[in-house]
Amino acid sequence: MSEVYQKLQVCLESVRAKTDFQPEIALILGSGLGDYADEIDIEQTIDYTEIQGFPTSTVAGHKGRFVFGRVQGVPVVIMQGRVHYYEGYPMSDVVLPTRLMGLMGAKKLVLTNAAGGINPGFQPGCFMLLTDHITTGVPSPLIGPNPDELGPRFPDMSEVYSHRMRSVVKDAAAELNIPLHEGVYVQLTGPAYETPAEIRMCRAWGGDAVGMSTACEALAAKHMGLEICGISCITNMAAGMSGKPLDHKEVQETADRVAVQFKQLITAVIGRI
Repeated sequence: MSEVYQKLQVCLESVRAKTDFQPEIALILGSGLGDYADEIDIEQTIDYTEIQGFPTSTVAGHKGRFVFGRVQGVPVVIMQGRVHYYEGYPMSDVVLPTRLMGLMGAKKLVLTNAAGGINPGFQPGCFMLLTDHITTGVPSPLIGPNPDELGPRFPDMSEVYSHRMRSVVKDAAAELNIPLHEGVYVQLTGPAYETPAEIRMCRAWGGDAVGMSTACEALAAKHMGLEICGISCITNMAAGMSGKPLDHKEVQETADRVAVQFKQLITAVIGRI
């Protein structure tokens, strides 16, 4: 048994000592969506600090707990506050929560985040459905001995974000009259916002949005065989795109402004997939 898998088993045993809830869908909440988990039909919550060996988020505004419950009757586990690579954790710990939700029984993963817009056709407050990602700027969570219990040594990444689930998201957005862009998400390390030169590099790579999370989680989930979709809230235009300095307050304000629409979209998606 690999060291990574052993650690996951310790966490899983800690969770199972508190609940035997079996989720169908896992959901990771990004900035502005944190209180979504408070609004569902909650059956149980577990603080990350209650789980042996579990990494805990240090970002202000991230509650740091699993919420188990139902959305439109669908059993879900929600990660209310994620762990980021820039907090100093090894990448294996950053994706540990994602893998743990898979071991709890989730077969599908819905990822959300706040991101900076690279595509000049975007504007703050719009949404982007992830069609693909670029993780060149961060270490792969699969580096090191492969945890064979989770997936193969060389997993196929030709369709990380499920075509089927993307169709579901697009149909839901259309019914709710929520404009939805599509594009490629670039994950970099953070915590500093990118320089204008780095944003030009991301555009040259083919990126449409940039952020500090999500793609590594998707990679780990795909390794395990989960079906995945991802939605970004474009909270600001990236460095050099608007001429304005960037700060976290703007990100949070924009995320809060469109949170109601984002929550409506997530609820509709979960009910359909």
